[in-house]
Amino acid sequence: MKRSMLRGRNKVRAGTGSARRALMAALPFAAVPLALLAQAAPAHADFRVCNATQSLVGVGIGYRAKAGWITEGWWHIEASSCKTLIEGPLSSRFYYLYAEDAERGGRWDGPINMCVAEKEFKIAGVTDCVARGFQRAGFQEYDTGEQSSWMVQLTEQPTTDGASSPATNGQNGQ
Repeated sequence: MKRSMLRGRNKVRAGTGSARRALMAALPFAAVPLALLAQAAPAHADFRVCNATQSLVGVGIGYRAKAGWITEGWWHIEASSCKTLIEGPLSSRFYYLYAEDAERGGRWDGPINMCVAEKEFKIAGVTDCVARGFQRAGFQEYDTGEQSSWMVQLTEQPTTDGASSPATNGQNGQ
C-alpha cells in the first residue's frame, strides 16, 4: 500500500507545472470538508442510569408510549457503572424511575405509582397493579425538557445521623 502511494506522489511531481498548481490549489478545499466530518461525531441519544454507589442496584423505568403507559425492569446496574435503559432519541418529555439497592435495601422512589414485578417485566398500564398480579411502586418523575438524551445518577447522600441514604441526580445527557 505504501509503495502505491509513493508511486502516486511521484506521478504528481512528474506532471506538468499547471496540473501540479491546480492540485495544490484544490487540496485546502478538499481538506475542509474532511476535517468537518472528522469533528462531527454522531450524537449518542438515550436514557442512561449511572450507579455511583458501591452496591448492586435494580432499576425500573416508566414512560408514556403511543399505546399508553409502560413500565419496564429490571436492569441490574453494578456499583460505579452505567446502563442504557432506552436506546436512541427520547420520544417522551417525562420519564419515571424506581430503583432498589439490592445489597443494603435502600430505594430511589417518588410519588408516582406504577406497576412492577418481582422478575423481569414489561407492563402495559399503571392502574390496578395488585389486582392484575403486580406490585405497586412509587416512581420519581424526570422532566427531560424534550431533550433527546438524559442521564440519571443514583448517589448516596449522608443523613444527619451519619448513615447514608439514596439520592438521585437527573441531568441532560448531552
